[in-house]
Amino acid sequence: MKAVRLHNYLQKCVIEEVADPVIGGPFDVIVRIGGAGLCRTDLHIIEGQWKEKSNVALPYTLGHENAGWVHAVGSAVSHVAVGDTVIVHPLVTCGFCFPCRGGHDMHCENSAFPGISTDGGFAQFLKTSARSVVKLDPSLAPKDIAALADAGLTAYHAVKKSSALLYPGTAAVVIGAGGLGHIGIQVLRALTPATIIVVDRSERALELAKQLGADHAVLANGKQIDTVKQITGGFGAEVVLDFVGEGGAIADGIAFLRRAGSYSIIGYGGALNVPLIDIISTETNFVGNLVGTYTDLVELMTLTAAGKVTLHTKTYPLEAFNDSVDDLDHGRLQGRGILVPA
Repeated sequence: MKAVRLHNYLQKCVIEEVADPVIGGPFDVIVRIGGAGLCRTDLHIIEGQWKEKSNVALPYTLGHENAGWVHAVGSAVSHVAVGDTVIVHPLVTCGFCFPCRGGHDMHCENSAFPGISTDGGFAQFLKTSARSVVKLDPSLAPKDIAALADAGLTAYHAVKKSSALLYPGTAAVVIGAGGLGHIGIQVLRALTPATIIVVDRSERALELAKQLGADHAVLANGKQIDTVKQITGGFGAEVVLDFVGEGGAIADGIAFLRRAGSYSIIGYGGALNVPLIDIISTETNFVGNLVGTYTDLVELMTLTAAGKVTLHTKTYPLEAFNDSVDDLDHGRLQGRGILVPA
């Protein structure tokens, strides 16, 4: 099969022929990829930022946002069959450790992360496990929903964790209306009654945010802190969801918060440097978000099937992977890039 392979950090990936995956255990599932989402994490992997965290041996295949059709199953798999349309939870998990038993799949003590720590889905086929596949209505095209497997899942997970704080009369600020942020806006609208304030440097992105349900679209032009404070009566927002996590977004996000507010970190690349006295005196909460659970993904797909969450995407053939990376890196890609194997 054809696959996108990373041979060396800080160098372009290559498209090459590799062996097809094969069933090796009773709970294995092989998915024929119909769409694989391009994530900013893929850029960070190529740059070497995940080298120490993943300990992966190069070369390997990238791609951790995957959807397609079941191609083959192990002898113990009964909830999906060959030909079923599926979306793939990002992690392969054991099901037996304490986090798995508690429903916190993404913290499995024996997990593999295809596309980060093992071969991923920028290929014609992906090997995963029965615990990772969510059966979908066949009317859903994998290329249209693939990015929900991680970008959508992470956004949903972050909003769901924040939803208890967002009762009527509260405000949530979304920093960044790009690939993850435009999903987060829709999930906020579906799960909470909060006033949604979106901040972005791009007027194009803000226009999309308004179409997706934002109550206020604020251009990051140097006056965004004053504007958000004005919208929130001078107090700030109860929740900030930071889908950027670098540059000036972090300082802005802290300034957007009211006292006892919750800063939910989804994007990354920067560093948090806040005096502890400031955290204590304001009772600010900083919350990390790592993908989401299997049940989070099932719930997100329910919203998607109901038409409450849609993806803004651009598709590329697998052979154009490096072009898609270049578009993402230089800000030419609005929404999510999706690689579609021939």
